[in-house]
Amino acid sequence: MTKRGGAEAGSQERRRGALRRARRGALRGGAAALALGVAIWGGAVLASQLPPWVAAGDAPLPAWVRSARVLKRDQPLFDAPGEGARRRGSVDRNVQLPLFAARRAGGCLGRWLEVGAAAWVCDDAVELSAAGPISPLVRTWREMPDGLPYRYYFVGPDGTFGYRRAEAADIDAPDAQLEPGFAVAIVEERSEGGARYGRTNSGFWLPMRDLVPVRAFAFHGVDVAPGAAQIAAAWVVSERAPLYTRTGAGFTRTEESKVRFEVVPYLEEAQGASGKLARIAEGDVAAWISTRDLRRPSVAPPPEVDVEAGERWIDVERSTQTLVAYEGPRPVFATLVSTGKGAPGSQRATPAGTFRIWAKLLTSDMDNLEDEAAERYYRMEDVPYVQYFSKGIGLHGAFWHRSFGQVRSHGCVNLAPLDAQRLFWWTSPRLPAGWTAVLPTAHEPGTVVRVR
Repeated sequence: MTKRGGAEAGSQERRRGALRRARRGALRGGAAALALGVAIWGGAVLASQLPPWVAAGDAPLPAWVRSARVLKRDQPLFDAPGEGARRRGSVDRNVQLPLFAARRAGGCLGRWLEVGAAAWVCDDAVELSAAGPISPLVRTWREMPDGLPYRYYFVGPDGTFGYRRAEAADIDAPDAQLEPGFAVAIVEERSEGGARYGRTNSGFWLPMRDLVPVRAFAFHGVDVAPGAAQIAAAWVVSERAPLYTRTGAGFTRTEESKVRFEVVPYLEEAQGASGKLARIAEGDVAAWISTRDLRRPSVAPPPEVDVEAGERWIDVERSTQTLVAYEGPRPVFATLVSTGKGAPGSQRATPAGTFRIWAKLLTSDMDNLEDEAAERYYRMEDVPYVQYFSKGIGLHGAFWHRSFGQVRSHGCVNLAPLDAQRLFWWTSPRLPAGWTAVLPTAHEPGTVVRVR
């Protein structure tokens, strides 16, 4: 056992040694790879034999019951009562769910409770309550000014240890070990023995001295004016992009420049001696900029057979590293993204094709701890606003880099947090109040995502 405070410096070598021995730094007792897979979400309710005295059919609830309080985080919901039901979504701890029906069926020793449209939960996972249910108008998370639902931190260069109990931190043997660069969401802080500790969403207390806060990122996309035939805007993707003036048949560089992520109008193109330039300003001396320093999305028609008239859909253009959201043929929003950096057809490439969102999660843990050939291991807890459209490939917020407009990801479509937040609430299926994840239904299919 060690003591806090004075023994802190003496424990550094012990901590470094432990981190070196644990190459991947997996959380003991439960680290997983990609937080969600097809097998998990397509799984059935575990089989369970009902006692012979339980009859099938409706099972009325007491008159005083108004809601069902969920007892654990990310409680699964299913699309029907009984064994073999498919996953419908999940709901947060302590949410007071509305009640519409109760039924006896296999897979639950008590009653199956209908708590939403095609959403059922076994009553052993909830507590019947006289309190009123959550309002359907309440959003699970309010929109945040930085697009981040939690306060996120990176583990510092020496790594850190996690403890199940705050009072055991830096005293008892650790319950978890995190490598430098891992990211965590801190949901609570507490002082113990003169030191400050933060609790992650996965339930571990970490010394705050070992964590580096994630800085807010203000970048976001732009609305597209109604009736626009083209998107007359582009983003600067170079750290500093020089401006030019047109002189006769050529272009002359000026002392002025534009900075990265600045949005500029895109008025026309012209061919220069070293490549194409775009005019981005009018006046007596018009300003031009190299198109190599810009990313501009193109407008494209909707997929011929997959999108109904007026339906919302998303177009990801890998060549420009941009995303455009549409309502039917009309573009309504455009932004920068980072798609997969792998060669076409490889595991790290964003696959081309037309898909539909098959699962939406408020957050999901992502890592590569199971990849034995990985050059570098990473783990990002509670990645925000995840929308899977092709197996484990999806749209999601990325707070660990600012390379939007450049390929960067391991296959997913990375969005700036503010853009990920916006698109999550724009797409289908809608996430009901209190839910943490939702899967589409026949009546509410997932939004189409085309990657080209």
